[in-house]
Amino acid sequence: MANNKHVALLKKGAEAWNAWRRANPKVCPDLFGAALFGADLSNADLREANLRGADLSYADLRGADLSYANLGGADLFGATLRGANLTQTNLTYANLRGTGLSEADLPHSAGCLERVKRLKPVERQRSGLSHG
Repeated sequence: MANNKHVALLKKGAEAWNAWRRANPKVCPDLFGAALFGADLSNADLREANLRGADLSYADLRGADLSYANLGGADLFGATLRGANLTQTNLTYANLRGTGLSEADLPHSAGCLERVKRLKPVERQRSGLSHG
């Protein structure tokens, strides 16, 4: 279960959240299963955050730093990840349907790229995922 203080702080916006992250660099954010439907998390520092099972559907994650975060089983349906840093992010079993991944940085992200490679072109189009 998510740390309620972390969730409340994140809902205040990226500016307040990022200031807290700078002041608390050793704290690993616990957002496990957090309800963040439609949240504006653009440019948020979510490095190494535990977002496993979180509801991030329709969230705005443009430019967010999600490097080394755990998004396993998270619902990202319709989320925007344009320009997000997803380096070494765990995306195993995450719902990425309808997710905008253009210009997202995905090197070594577990669970995402292998699934895209296995899909046939028609399935990629239906799932909203594409190469490039």
